[in-house]
Amino acid sequence: MMTVEQPLTEPGNPGQRHLTANSVKLFRVFNHYRLAISVLLVGLMFLDPSEFGTQFQMPGYYQVGVFSYLSLNVFLALVLLAGFRPQPRHVILSILLDILFMHAFLLFSSGISSGLANLVIVSVAAGNIMTPSRIGILYAALATICSLVMSTWSVLSLEANPDSIVRAGILGVVYFAVALILQNITLRLTRSEALATSRAHSLQEMEHINQQIIQRMRTGILVVDRFGQIRLANAAAEELLFGVTGRQDKAPSPRGKTLPVPLRQRLERWLNDPGARSEPFQASATSPLLQANFTQLDKQQGEHVLIFVEDISKLTQQAQQMKLASLGRLTAGIAHEIRNPLGAISHAAQLMAESEQLDTGDRKMLDIIQRHSRRVNGIVENVLDLSRRRQANSELIEIKDWLSTFMEDYRQTVDKDGGEPAKIQIDVDDALPPARFDPSQIEQVLVNLCDNGLRYSQQRTGHRSLLLHAGKTADGERSYLDICDDGPGISDEHRSSVFEPFFTTDKSGTGLGLYLARELCEANQAHLSLLDREPPGCCFRITFSHHRRLI
Repeated sequence: MMTVEQPLTEPGNPGQRHLTANSVKLFRVFNHYRLAISVLLVGLMFLDPSEFGTQFQMPGYYQVGVFSYLSLNVFLALVLLAGFRPQPRHVILSILLDILFMHAFLLFSSGISSGLANLVIVSVAAGNIMTPSRIGILYAALATICSLVMSTWSVLSLEANPDSIVRAGILGVVYFAVALILQNITLRLTRSEALATSRAHSLQEMEHINQQIIQRMRTGILVVDRFGQIRLANAAAEELLFGVTGRQDKAPSPRGKTLPVPLRQRLERWLNDPGARSEPFQASATSPLLQANFTQLDKQQGEHVLIFVEDISKLTQQAQQMKLASLGRLTAGIAHEIRNPLGAISHAAQLMAESEQLDTGDRKMLDIIQRHSRRVNGIVENVLDLSRRRQANSELIEIKDWLSTFMEDYRQTVDKDGGEPAKIQIDVDDALPPARFDPSQIEQVLVNLCDNGLRYSQQRTGHRSLLLHAGKTADGERSYLDICDDGPGISDEHRSSVFEPFFTTDKSGTGLGLYLARELCEANQAHLSLLDREPPGCCFRITFSHHRRLI
């Protein structure tokens, strides 16, 4: 963040604040100037003054003063080079010493008429630039007093020309004029710089706020070139397209990556026909259904494209939830009216089945009645469960321990009939990150998926078999659980519809099992997806939410 630089001192209270960065730089430059002047003065001592028409009044004192001045400036240069940061009092003392040294040189050389008097003007000017306050008037006053005292003493003691007093007075006027003018200019520049810095600070804050807003948006935002190379991407885009949850320091930046193939194909179509609307897509087999919208960032150059990526599966789920909620309320209202005749039909079918006068055809008809009665009752129960589903009560769970406990209970349930035991293989990777979910709801999902897997495996192979594999995502931040069976698999034409309500290829099914499983996963910020797998068999994956993400 940029900070507004404060003035060096408050009027009437010098030395109470630190020097600004600009003042420190100016002080270094001024010290370099003094070092150069002192070296020049020492060099002039090796020349004959008479050649320049100059007569030294006190040559011995002049030589001592010049060498002392050089030594002081060399010492200050070394101290500054060592990293010393001067304070306001150091600047004030340095300017005062410089004024005194210059007047001593004037006194020891040819007096106020010497060209060295112009160096006093430079010292006063530098002091007022570095300390634009009332202390700058002190420099002008001290220089004026020194000039008048030196000129008066020269006239009285050294019988100098009395015009030197007038010259000293004129120089005093020049000192005050320089001090006032430079103070005014410096203060104006300081205020302008402070205003510019403040506005730059405000703009930077606004930019930071805008970046925070963009990063926290649930809509994915990307800036790419015409070839699909990512220039910028917010956190939502990283999560939707690459499965990276949050911006972790160790996670690689998406900058320079190429868009996923489905999105890159839609970008190319849009570039060829900007008026066409792109179709929904999945960035990968485990990602949700996404919708992309494109717009040109720079219409003149046309170099970069802005892409908005939205998770439309949530919108679809919300619409389905609204329909199912309405259906649930309707079912709840007429459940009594449905169950009474349904119970009567089922009971009558059971009584008829006890009759010994029924032939084989009649018994088949009774079996159809009972089977479809159970199916209708199951549909009513599932819709009621959807309408009164409770909110997830999430916990931080270690996948390995939880899965082991779940499988112990599940094996006892599926093997209670005394037939051939189910063959369930469990494979858990090491160092899995924990997951946050409601154990009872995810257990309901897993029971549904495992029951389906065992049933379809038995239909195809005659044996109930299942593989459960727990691993972690590519970024190492989230855990997932695969449930794979040896059944006939799901055809390509049905893959996009398996999670839709009331869709089923099983005549005895209700078509709500997988839909309810995905709904429960979404309620726990997890994602249930069907992986691409060569038949036979199919594999469902539950990708759990990040353990630091609160539901």
